[in-house]
Amino acid sequence: MVIEIKDICKSFKVEKENYKALDHVSYDFHSGMIYGLTGRNGSGKTMLLKAILGLIKTDSGQILFNGEELERPESAGAIIENPGFLSEYTGFKNLKLLSMLTGKVDNEGIRKAILKCGLDPDSKKKVAAYSMGMRQRLGLAQAIMEDPELLLLDEPFSGLDEKGLQEMYELCDEMRRQGKLIIIASHSKEDIETLCDTVLHMQSGRLELTEKAEAAG
Repeated sequence: MVIEIKDICKSFKVEKENYKALDHVSYDFHSGMIYGLTGRNGSGKTMLLKAILGLIKTDSGQILFNGEELERPESAGAIIENPGFLSEYTGFKNLKLLSMLTGKVDNEGIRKAILKCGLDPDSKKKVAAYSMGMRQRLGLAQAIMEDPELLLLDEPFSGLDEKGLQEMYELCDEMRRQGKLIIIASHSKEDIETLCDTVLHMQSGRLELTEKAEAAG
């Protein structure tokens, strides 16, 4: 998969002033790579991920998936902001309900995704009793359960302990070797330095290449 971002812009009115969330952003993302997005809150990281997913419509510019302009990518998994689940159901039940929206994954696929993320698919514990780290693991399981070509992860490892971090790093590395395209937005220097092949920095809606990104290509 290749995602071509071509000069996209997105503005909002904030207290009668024009706020540029994305300001002429251009970049090409390629399969088999993990890209890191850094930047302060409000810099445009989450907005860029939402634009790629088709959750917001840009004011101008193009986003092409393998050369085609689509409303949204055909094969994508995502964690955008805090994963939302029904607290009265188990983790498996939550993912089962979500899977019914697309019909792309069966019970066995859901179970495998939950296991890969370090949770027990047979657990009767309700999500209401989950720790923050367990919720993050379930969010990652949701993102990968349909075996997508593209993963967009916004602060995916918050709340994980050291063991959990290492397990999720290994999972992301495995998916990179499978040829997935992964974009991670994170404030964590450790996440970015450990996982990412290319690092991009966002500031005031603009995308800037870091030294690592320039060296990579």
